[in-house]
Amino acid sequence: MADIDDIDRALLNRIQSDFPLVERPFAAIGEALGISESEVIARVERLKRDDVIRRIGANFVPDKVGFVSTLCAAEVPPDRLDTFASVVNRYGGVTHNYLRDHRVNVWFTFIAPSMNEIEAHLEAIRRETGIAEIHNLPATRVFKIRAQFDLELLDN
Repeated sequence: MADIDDIDRALLNRIQSDFPLVERPFAAIGEALGISESEVIARVERLKRDDVIRRIGANFVPDKVGFVSTLCAAEVPPDRLDTFASVVNRYGGVTHNYLRDHRVNVWFTFIAPSMNEIEAHLEAIRRETGIAEIHNLPATRVFKIRAQFDLELLDN
């Protein structure tokens, strides 16, 4: 794990589920943590560079905003993983992309305004990557959990 201090831990805890929806969110976070807005921004940039933070963004329940979502899976040869992941990750509707230790080794989630649009994107990915079999596994029932990782519990 990257070197993170107590302020980093408090910052990471704060931005996971309590990101302020105000004009200057980093100033609000800084005020709550007792540091300046510029220090918050510098710390976030460093944590992103160090791959501690993958992304900062909102999570929406797709159907509540008129979208659909699906889980996709593909069997990608090891020598083509980087290319495949790069192509998949270019699509703004891809929210997660994971490598698994299994024959079907690449799993990703996709959201879009319609399943037809997702299918069109998957077909484009197939054509560009040469990976013909990408499984489209739309949810039939959704279970949402809140993932909150309390980083202040980590040993220093």
